[in-house]
Amino acid sequence: MIGLRPTLAGRVCLAAFATLILLFLALPIVVIVVTSFGNDAFGSFPPHSWTLGWYKQLFADGSKWPAALSLSALVAALTTVFSLILGVTAATALVRSELPLRTAVYGLVLAPLVIPQVVIALGLFLLFEPASMLGSPIAIALGHTVLASPIAVMILMATLKGIDERLEDAAASMGAGRLTVARRITFPLAMPGLVAAAVFSFITSFDEFFVSQFLSSVDTVTLPVQVFNVLQYDVDPSVTAVSALLIAVAVVALALVGVVRRLGGSGRQDGLLPTETTVGLPAGNET
Repeated sequence: MIGLRPTLAGRVCLAAFATLILLFLALPIVVIVVTSFGNDAFGSFPPHSWTLGWYKQLFADGSKWPAALSLSALVAALTTVFSLILGVTAATALVRSELPLRTAVYGLVLAPLVIPQVVIALGLFLLFEPASMLGSPIAIALGHTVLASPIAVMILMATLKGIDERLEDAAASMGAGRLTVARRITFPLAMPGLVAAAVFSFITSFDEFFVSQFLSSVDTVTLPVQVFNVLQYDVDPSVTAVSALLIAVAVVALALVGVVRRLGGSGRQDGLLPTETTVGLPAGNET
């Protein structure tokens, strides 16, 4: 089959089109970050002068932002733990076992990704309100887990499918129990996927608004809900500083995933189970 050779005009057009797409996607982020350093009280772009005052205002005495930030961090950490537990369990069952109705179970696990979040938030509100759990960080974390765990399951399923099962079978044949195989073989090889699942679960929880809005109370307000409350009645330029911090958290988290995948990628299992045949030994004398 003869392939079409790329032309100079085609390469230039493709590069220009890709650049325009990237600029379109990155432009809102750039505007927010630049505006957060502006001295204009109305948050105009481009700024006429520069300042760090909005960032200082976030942590000034009497500010509600530190409490909202700490609550969001706590809820995101709990959500990460819950999502990893559910993700490892569900992914192992879907990949490593002969689960009946596997397709139906997989569809049920991914259902929160296609159902509108406001519907899920309303259902969680009706679930936790009779139990007087509204405003509890545990309740908010459990609600976020409903949205974060499907992402963790997908990442961990792809990770487990990339691990050679012969490594686990070899360890089991030598007397290792299931926990030993998981601790010494599966989890070390799946570490990049575990880190990626943890990071995306954390980001999903940290940025979640609908579930937090339905499950929060006056005293427990997460960062996205606080942003909404501030912008609902006034234009506060400090929101741009908060948004820049959220962007920084996402960028650092994605960079962490990239570093972990580069340092401990799927190549870690290369060579652990040689498959080449022994050459030069008589039959029956392979050692």
